[in-house]
Amino acid sequence: MNIILVSNGLTRARSFALGTSQLVLLGFGVFLLIVSLAVLLHYFSLRYAVMNDSPYLRSLLVSLQAQENERMQSYLRNSLNTMAAKVGELQARLLRVDALGERLTKVAGLKPQEFMFDRIPARGGADSSVPSTEPTMMQLGSTLDQLSKDLEDRTDKLRVLESMLTEDSAKRQLVPTGTPVENGFYSSNFGWRIDPFTGLNAFHEGIDFMAEEGTPILAAAGGVVVFADRHPQYGNMVEIDHGNDLVTRYAHASKLLVKVGDVVLRGSKIAEVGNTGRSTGTHLHFEVRYKGVAQNPARFLRMPG
Repeated sequence: MNIILVSNGLTRARSFALGTSQLVLLGFGVFLLIVSLAVLLHYFSLRYAVMNDSPYLRSLLVSLQAQENERMQSYLRNSLNTMAAKVGELQARLLRVDALGERLTKVAGLKPQEFMFDRIPARGGADSSVPSTEPTMMQLGSTLDQLSKDLEDRTDKLRVLESMLTEDSAKRQLVPTGTPVENGFYSSNFGWRIDPFTGLNAFHEGIDFMAEEGTPILAAAGGVVVFADRHPQYGNMVEIDHGNDLVTRYAHASKLLVKVGDVVLRGSKIAEVGNTGRSTGTHLHFEVRYKGVAQNPARFLRMPG
């Protein structure tokens, strides 16, 4: 581009040649000048509006503040809704944990008063010397997330513990630890004694409980009835198989209340005390046998469960 300058003060005309790079620099300078003028114009117009309390500026600020408040309210609503959902989920999980805890106390044979799942844990302490601070939304959200994870972990562990305790409780129910008669007392223990019929030293394979005729005879543990009939020496007798090679025997009954194949639970009434068979009086002869060998019933009756 050629530029020719003509003036009365010049003896002759002057000309300038501008290349491409010079034109670009010139255009960029003009652009900067226009932007600077626009910024200055905007600054002075805002300053004038502020000094003269312009209604337009006031409405613009109110609109911007309203938009910011709406954005903040929307954020708070979304955060509160999210936290409310998490709190509701935690409450539901806590109810399940409380119910699981109550079941565990029953299975484990503990007193519910020792844990009091229906009460809020008591807490307290002196004021701390460290200044207190209000938790932020982000901190509350992180705390709720961590509580949810911890609660799920504890629930899983409690379920495993419940399975183990339930299995252990079921096994205990098959061990003859229940007293076969209520309010009865020993009249003859397990072991060597003088036979009441022969007067000779003989081995007594069970325990005798003295009780009134007709007194209920109870299953010492759950199991299956494998014998319920008359025996030449034991009189009316019931045998219950508890599994794991354990069998209990209830002899000299006056009346049998079960039959072979019946499934009985611990404490079920299976017969009534009597004086049948080789007996000198009304009583219950109770035996515990392991793999067919007589065991001392007192060892089982003293066991927990």
